[in-house]
Amino acid sequence: MSLHVSDVKPFIPAKNFQVYLNYYKELGFATKFERDDIAELEIGDYRFFLQNYYVKAWANNSMLFINVSDAFAWYEHISKVVDNMVFKPARVKPPEEQNYGDLVTFAWDPAGVLLHFAENQ
Repeated sequence: MSLHVSDVKPFIPAKNFQVYLNYYKELGFATKFERDDIAELEIGDYRFFLQNYYVKAWANNSMLFINVSDAFAWYEHISKVVDNMVFKPARVKPPEEQNYGDLVTFAWDPAGVLLHFAENQ
């Protein structure tokens, strides 16, 4: 018997699937596959499923922690993306040092999912 696990991918909600898909593409995520109701998105070697399904409480309690080499560069990049009003109410906060030592840019996708772009200090 083998209990080997080869991958783990979370599901992330989308209220307006095509707009949210475009948001993640603008951030730099590549589409591995896409159908009308689901897409697999990838950045680096990491993936998740964007699902055409939305429950506000689920979205507002979902988070992705993304290790990055430069939290300030991500802040600047995300700021340009969210300035496009198409993605409203997506938003981003300048990097802040957290009590566990990482420098983190917090960004919220249009559904309210919180993304932590964390630079290890």
